[in-house]
Amino acid sequence: MKYETVIVERKEHIGIITLNRPEALNVINIQLGKDINDALLELGNDDDIYVVLLRGAGQSFCAGVDISLYLNKTIRQQRDLIRVVYQPFQTITSISKPVIAVVQGTAAAMGVTFVAACDLAIAADDARFGNTAINVGLFCLTAGPVLYRSVGKKRALKLLFTGDFIDAREAERIGLINEVAPGDKLDDEAMKLARKLASKSPLALETGKRAFYTMWDMEYDKAIKYLLETMASLAVTEDAAEGITAFLEKRKPHYKGR
Repeated sequence: MKYETVIVERKEHIGIITLNRPEALNVINIQLGKDINDALLELGNDDDIYVVLLRGAGQSFCAGVDISLYLNKTIRQQRDLIRVVYQPFQTITSISKPVIAVVQGTAAAMGVTFVAACDLAIAADDARFGNTAINVGLFCLTAGPVLYRSVGKKRALKLLFTGDFIDAREAERIGLINEVAPGDKLDDEAMKLARKLASKSPLALETGKRAFYTMWDMEYDKAIKYLLETMASLAVTEDAAEGITAFLEKRKPHYKGR
């Protein structure tokens, strides 16, 4: 599939989506929102892809949404616009492949939402993160659910209320990202993490991610019941038998993935 504003690559069972508006700091417009969503769906439906990396071209990961899009629209037009540009966040959760954010430079407003929405995130040591919508009379409302779940209520609200930037080390400390890497090693470290996940059973990864998000808001007893049933189903798959046998025989497993 051809895209106007993203680049999609495939390497070693790893899909790579690169936001490709470097001249605009990868600010999200309608086309980029659509392209990101379609690329996620494409890789999510590709049986040969086990892990997805989401990165930005140039010097910034994503500096937010093009705020000029919000001007001179009716509320109905605003709803239609917001649905398009925010759909990728739901898609990140709904596809069964783990999605890893790879952050360099600036992640602002919607850029932070992408980082929080991804399953994992790794950032360059000079990266910075800010929920800056409050500074232009808006509010990163749609960041709330994923940001709250990533860093907790008070940390999320401080970021949302102040619009202040934090650095990569602070983002790691509060749980917004998983790892910090030297800027010149960021892509290597991201691929290293992606390869580690891609070496696991793709069926186990997919089942685990789907189950994790399904049980997210369940009552405790219902979550346990659901997870026990999911575990029983996973345990009878060929991949599970292969993984256990390989461990006992002290060899590398050869997963089928389905």
